[in-house]
Amino acid sequence: TDLYGSVVDAGVYQAPSIRVAEAAKVIENTQRDLNIALVNELAIILDRLDINTSDVLEAAESKWNFLPFKPGLVGGHCIGVDPYYLTHKAQLVDYHPEVILAGRRINDYMGSFIATKTVKLMSQAGLDIANTTVNVFGLTFKENCNDTRNSQVLVLIRELQVFGLEVIAVDPWADQEKLGAESNIFLTPMDEVTPAPVAVLAVPHQAFYERGFSWLDRLIQKPGLLVDVKSVFRDEAVLGHQLAYWSL
Repeated sequence: TDLYGSVVDAGVYQAPSIRVAEAAKVIENTQRDLNIALVNELAIILDRLDINTSDVLEAAESKWNFLPFKPGLVGGHCIGVDPYYLTHKAQLVDYHPEVILAGRRINDYMGSFIATKTVKLMSQAGLDIANTTVNVFGLTFKENCNDTRNSQVLVLIRELQVFGLEVIAVDPWADQEKLGAESNIFLTPMDEVTPAPVAVLAVPHQAFYERGFSWLDRLIQKPGLLVDVKSVFRDEAVLGHQLAYWSL
């Protein structure tokens, strides 16, 4: 405690035992996982109702006690993993968790959901599916880091490949060596990306955001499709550009 207290200005809370400390860490990540799972499920429902999720969340956030979680891909080595530690331990003491595992199923499904939605939108836009190129921007599990562990973007890419699409993966942070040749995902440098009919902005790294929508727009053949998972360029994309646009 003294060591951490010497470098942490906010102070240090001393749990009564290591078991309590570890349990607190696990349930904090589990709580975040469930909150994201709820908005992910709402996003799926609202999409079927043809209601924009961002519009709904912005309206809901006008209420002071609404928790502003956003839909998206949940990966990494904490939020996407810790709930399984907890549920495994629960099963060892003869309790089968319902809510926690349901949230995990929803969040693990989102990569497949976005891939399937992309293919449906391509069909609606009159784009060929087989052998069409899709530029996927961002592979890491979150923005501005190089960690691809448990990244649901990798699931998204594999699903697109199963549909017969040729995927060009672009990520200035990701490491090809860590991805491994067996992943069948090979990185293309940002400056070597060529236009394709479809772009999926999966992880909005600052390096992408700084180049702006005009840069991304030039990399989409028209007519084309932009799948903007986190609604980064929603305002720019819906104003007079000749491309279909979708976001969670």
